[in-house]
Amino acid sequence: MLALAIKLFLAHIIGDFLFQPQRWVIHKETYKHKSKYLYWHILIHIITLIVVLQFSFKYWLGIIIIGISHFFIDALKVNLQSKMNNRLLFGLDQLAHIVILVVVVKIYEPYSFNFNQLFNSKTLLLLTCIICLTKVSSIIMKTLISKWDLKEYTNEASLNNAGAYIGMLERLFVFAFIITNHWEGVGFLIAAKSVFRFGDLSKAKDRKLTEYILIGTLLSFGLAILFSLGYNYLVRYI
Repeated sequence: MLALAIKLFLAHIIGDFLFQPQRWVIHKETYKHKSKYLYWHILIHIITLIVVLQFSFKYWLGIIIIGISHFFIDALKVNLQSKMNNRLLFGLDQLAHIVILVVVVKIYEPYSFNFNQLFNSKTLLLLTCIICLTKVSSIIMKTLISKWDLKEYTNEASLNNAGAYIGMLERLFVFAFIITNHWEGVGFLIAAKSVFRFGDLSKAKDRKLTEYILIGTLLSFGLAILFSLGYNYLVRYI
C-alpha cells in the first residue's frame, strides 16, 4: 500500500511541479479550459503515471481516474483564480488531488482508517500545543508588549504581518526541537535569529527598538519552551 502511494505521489509532484513551466500556468490562467497547455499538462501526468507504475496494465482504471479528475480540478481552479485567494486556492487544489490519490490507493490496496485516532488524547494534546504556539502565544505577546509605544518606527519597509508569522514559525521549530530532544537546535535558532537581527540590535540610536526586539524574542522562546516542556510532561501520562 505504501509503495503504491509513494509512486502515485511521485508522479503527481513530477507532473504538477517539475514538468509544468510557468508560462503554461500563465497560459492556463488566461485561457482557462481553452488553453492547450491544460491538455498537455494532463497528458504529461498520464505519461508520468504510466512510467512510474512501470507500464503495468493493472492500474489502468486508477490512471484514468487520476487523469480525468486532474483535468476537472485544474479547470475549476483556473476559473476560480480571480474569485478566491491564491494561497487558499492552491491549498484546496493540492488537497483535492491528494484525496483522489488516496481513493485510488484504496481501490487497489484496501486499508482501514480509524477516525477515532484523530480524537485520541495524544493527537488532541498536540493540536492544543500547536494552537497555543501560534495564535494564543501571539495574542499573549501582543498583550504583554502593547504597553510600549513604537509608533515612531514605520512598517513601510516590512512585509505585512511578517513579524507575527516569523514568531509562529520559530515557536513551532522550538517545539519540534524540544519534543524530539534536540535542544541544540534551539541554540542554533537563537544564533541564527541574532545574526539576522544584528543590523537592528547594533544601532545605538535605536535602543528602544533593540530592547523591544529582545523582549519579544525572549517572550517568544520562553512560551515555546514552556509549552514544549508541558507537552513532554503530559504525553508520558497518556
